[in-house]
Amino acid sequence: MSSSTLLQEAHAKTGAPWSLTQQEIDSMPTETLLALYKETGNQDLKWPLVLRYEKLLRRIALQICGVYNSFAQVDDIIHEGVITLMSAVDKFDPDKGIKFETFVSKRIRGMIIDLARQQDWLPRRLRKRAKEIDQAVNELYGDLGRFPTDVEISRKLDISPAKYREDLMNLNLSNIISLEALFDNRDPGYADSLLPSSSSNAQPDLSLQEKEFKEILVEAIHSLRENEQLVLSLYYQKELNMREIAHVMDISEPRVSQIHSKAIHKLRVYLEQYMRD
Repeated sequence: MSSSTLLQEAHAKTGAPWSLTQQEIDSMPTETLLALYKETGNQDLKWPLVLRYEKLLRRIALQICGVYNSFAQVDDIIHEGVITLMSAVDKFDPDKGIKFETFVSKRIRGMIIDLARQQDWLPRRLRKRAKEIDQAVNELYGDLGRFPTDVEISRKLDISPAKYREDLMNLNLSNIISLEALFDNRDPGYADSLLPSSSSNAQPDLSLQEKEFKEILVEAIHSLRENEQLVLSLYYQKELNMREIAHVMDISEPRVSQIHSKAIHKLRVYLEQYMRD
C-alpha cells in the first residue's frame, strides 16, 4: 500500500494524516513508513522507524568493536548511534536514489569513526610507534617501488616481525581513521559527485576524478594478498565481525585482526602515494 493511500485512509477516518494505530504502523513496510514520515513529518512515525534499524546499529557496533574494542563500549556506541539514526531519518533524501539502509550504515560508521577521533584512546607509545611505522614504510616504499614486507619493515624499525605485527594490529583503528581522513580531505564537492545527477554534463571534472580514484582503489585492492582481499570482502561487503571471519577462514581472531590491519595499512599507503603524485 502506498503512502498516499495510507494518507487518504487516515484522512477518511479523522481528517488528520497521523491517525494511524500502532498495529497499522507495525505492519507497514519500512519503505512505506519512511515515505509516510517524509510526507507528513509526523514525529509519532519517527521512533518506530529508528527501532527498525536497531539491529543494524548493534551489528555495526559489534563489528567495529571487533577491530579495536578499547576505545568505547558497545552500549556507548549504540547510544550515540540512536541519535545518529534519528538525525538520518530527517536528513535522508529519497530523491537522490540512495537506499535508506545504505545511507544509515554510512552515517553510523562515520559516527563511530568520529567517536574514536574524539577520544584519546591511543596510548602515547602506540602513537609514537604509528609515526615510526609510517616513516619506515614510506621510506622503503620509495626505495623499493612496492609495499615492503613485514621482515623489511621490522628490520628498518629494529624490532622482530612478530613485534611489528602486534603493533600493527593494535593500530588497526588508527589506520582505519587515517584511511577515512584520506576520503574526507579530498577535493570539495567530492561527496556530491557520488550522487546521481539528472544532467549528463554535471560536474564533469569531479566525475573524471571519481573514475580515476576508483581505478586507483581497484589497483590498490588487487595489490593485496589473497587472504587480505578475502578479509576485507568478508568485513566490508558481507559485514561479518572478526569472530565470524575467523570461523569462515578457520584461523584465530587475532590473526584476522592482523590481516585486516595490514590490508588497511597497505591501502592507506597506496592511496597516499597516489595523492602525492
